[in-house]
Amino acid sequence: MVVRLTLTFAVLAGLTVPLSAQEPPAPNSIVVTAQRSGAPMWTIDTPTGTVILVGEIRAVPKSTPWQPDRLKEATAEAQRVIIRARPKFSPGDVLRLIFRGGSFTKLPEKNVAADYLDEAQRARLAALETEYDQDYDRGSFLMTSFDLLARRLDFDDSTTKDATEVVRKAADKVDVPIDRPERFRGEDLLDNLAEAEPASHIPCLEAAMTATEAGQEIIAQRGDDWRKFDVPAVMANPLEIALGQCWPWADAEVGEEIRDQWTDKIAGAAGSEGVTLAVVPLRVLAEKDGVLDQLEAREFLISGPEWRTPPQ
Repeated sequence: MVVRLTLTFAVLAGLTVPLSAQEPPAPNSIVVTAQRSGAPMWTIDTPTGTVILVGEIRAVPKSTPWQPDRLKEATAEAQRVIIRARPKFSPGDVLRLIFRGGSFTKLPEKNVAADYLDEAQRARLAALETEYDQDYDRGSFLMTSFDLLARRLDFDDSTTKDATEVVRKAADKVDVPIDRPERFRGEDLLDNLAEAEPASHIPCLEAAMTATEAGQEIIAQRGDDWRKFDVPAVMANPLEIALGQCWPWADAEVGEEIRDQWTDKIAGAAGSEGVTLAVVPLRVLAEKDGVLDQLEAREFLISGPEWRTPPQ
């Protein structure tokens, strides 16, 4: 159980001379190198430097033809990188998780799914229970959603390196400074999750059911659209929608803080000299009123793929 909940929070070429002895590469050359990786990205040019925003999706399928080595090369040439932070869990938080586990994994008291879902929603869930020989009647809707996505749809199987790990390892190897948004305390995250009403996770459940019903084809399609820089198509993919509808992204308090942290961190980096390479979750960048929209509202000039869904 602890492992399952934890999941919800859930190289470089050798340099022949010391980095300090070399002339820093031109910002444009770093941008070109990063773009050759095949990941969608945006740039913000300022009087003092450039910020490169790499739009990351987690669990990139092995079938997706991207080139992480190019991102490693760009990382080695950057003056600093920004990557996501992991939640900070203490031994005490693990004990809290063990003793309060029922409040995360089960519906409260003796309630069952039908106490919260309408007939159509319960019928869809029953069909998935039958298909996968599972009983979700007492399970929390969040845990049911994660089970559908991770174990039935199996979206994170057969994946390749994600951009954050590529950049982190490359930066560590050549001592490029790493900056991160402020880490959330495990205690705060667990309290936030424990206080959430079961009904608040129904949109997550509905999206997870839609993704699971769509089948594994959407996994490869999401990777292909990401590689083609078709950001609106990635955002419209049932899997990406489901991941974005679930806690913590969809939580009003935690989700808003995540977005604000990224926006402030990138806006601050725009005033720095040289090149900053930031790896940001694509859904945080490209969603409506997300980081790209907020940066544009602050009058930053952003170059890169279209991220907004075209008007119908």
